[in-house]
Amino acid sequence: MNFALQKTLELLIIIGLGLFLQKKVAKQDLKGVKVIILSVALPATIFVALLKIELKGTLLVFPLLALTFNLLMLLASKYFLSVTLPTKENAKKRTLTMLLPSLAPGLSCFPFIVAYLGDDSLALAAITDVGNKIFVLILLYILAMRWYRQRTLEQNEVSSKNKLKGLLFSLLNEPINMVILIELVLLGFSINLSSLPGFIQNTILSMSTLMTPLVLLFIGMAVRIKSGEFGVIFSMLLRRAGLSFCLSSTFIFLFPSLTPALLLLVVVFPQSSCSFWPFAHMSAINSLEEKDNHPEPTFDINFAVNVMACSLPFSTLLIIGIFSFSDFFISAPALLGIGLTALGISYAPHIFKSKSFLRDREKEKFNSPSVKGSFKSKNS
Repeated sequence: MNFALQKTLELLIIIGLGLFLQKKVAKQDLKGVKVIILSVALPATIFVALLKIELKGTLLVFPLLALTFNLLMLLASKYFLSVTLPTKENAKKRTLTMLLPSLAPGLSCFPFIVAYLGDDSLALAAITDVGNKIFVLILLYILAMRWYRQRTLEQNEVSSKNKLKGLLFSLLNEPINMVILIELVLLGFSINLSSLPGFIQNTILSMSTLMTPLVLLFIGMAVRIKSGEFGVIFSMLLRRAGLSFCLSSTFIFLFPSLTPALLLLVVVFPQSSCSFWPFAHMSAINSLEEKDNHPEPTFDINFAVNVMACSLPFSTLLIIGIFSFSDFFISAPALLGIGLTALGISYAPHIFKSKSFLRDREKEKFNSPSVKGSFKSKNS
């Protein structure tokens, strides 16, 4: 059996076990599983991976690339991705503008990178995620506060500054970022994993082995998709994936000499699911608006929850598919074709709907009494 197919089946079986456990695990219990993943298993895995690489100044390119991608997707989300939503649904548009440019590679991407590409690629992905973390923790919070302050008469500058300081501290206190900072210092002193005492090495390695099965079980247990807005959300996620494929194909076209592992990283990383942090910012704004008795909320919180619930399984299946057919997905023309096809499929229902609407309007105008009367008078 093909190695990629065998690996994919193994991962799908674990996700299936998670689906089977849905009825046995309460929704609030998933928070504990998520804490273990993000605070123990994932930092340990990244710690092992980062201490195996050689520190170079060129590594700063990776977080800059991620931040550039986030900013391009932010512009696209505001002016391109959510344009098909009705004009009256501004709260949903702002919600999508916050969520669609964000990435959560820790839950949806890193387990597959380490399974298919190994620790070296995971280390590069972890460094790349630093740029994404700056975007989701700081820049998106500033954007959310800007929208809130535009829509309210109160200028809570002090609370905004305090909140921004709190987010900066959370950026530094997050276990994954603490691990990355500590390891950059260790690498600066030429300290690698083998330099550490044996019991520390074994402890970290034992914790790192938890990550992949825990994340896959979490994905299976967390999938609870609501049917009401599924069509709209699926269309937006497909549009997001298509645009990401187009951006990845452009990068591969400009740098075709990169290794296959690095090319796959360029394709897979942008397909990560939407991050939780924009939702945290939106929830904070929603709390402020409830205190102010604001008549219209800035964001649609329930819609945001549904988007995140659909985004995780969508990205997971997409990433598994990319790794299963890796030779096909590192071709720039193939990626561009897939991206344009996904964009076309996502826009097709709205194009047909608008054409049908225009035809109905023309029929109504033609059948109206005034038009019929003028037509009879001309004939007479």
